Amino acid sequence: MNRRTAFLATLAVITALTITACGNDDTDAPAKGSDKATRVEAPTSSAPASDDRPEIELPGDLSYTFDWPKTGDKEKDAVLADGEQSIKAVDQAIVKQNALDKAYLYYYEGEAAAMTQKFVQNYVDHKAAITGSYRFYAPEVNVDQDGTASLSYCEDQGKAFVKYLETDKIKKTEVTAKSYVIYHTSLKKNDSGVWVIQKIVSESGSAKCRP
Repeated sequence: MNRRTAFLATLAVITALTITACGNDDTDAPAKGSDKATRVEAPTSSAPASDDRPEIELPGDLSYTFDWPKTGDKEKDAVLADGEQSIKAVDQAIVKQNALDKAYLYYYEGEAAAMTQKFVQNYVDHKAAITGSYRFYAPEVNVDQDGTASLSYCEDQGKAFVKYLETDKIKKTEVTAKSYVIYHTSLKKNDSGVWVIQKIVSESGSAKCRP
């Protein structure tokens, strides 16, 4: 079970909202600027793209690689940029141990926001955070004329782990098929021009995402 399993589209699978070591089910806790990939190394600080956008600051033990080259389409590239920020915003909430952190609430609404809150709260309840390296790749983005969009992408969690805050213990696990996760998101452009996630579905062990 992966650390983002909680992002599921239906309440029928809400039991998957458990903190796990990435890419492994065995756990005792409740898981652009060019045509080149955007690489972000820790420590990371994402400055606001506008006066209203929240600044996202993450600790030095977290690093990210976004193999998300620009498409050349203004709206598609905006979806990718907001998608990247939304991922980091959730991680910031986990690190800050704040299930109502304003940064992720800027990028999530409705069903997606409610499930994200529960997901982060699981980390808070178990005094757990995240550490390691994450890679996101193989994005597929579509933008419709009605102001909605879809974004699918893969995540490699093979080098990312759960860290227990009270003991500073890191629960490392082996890389398995479940370390590779695919996400399907539905987004809508809000009145501020931000692509906000409304629904998100994840599937660990995706054949499409495995190397």
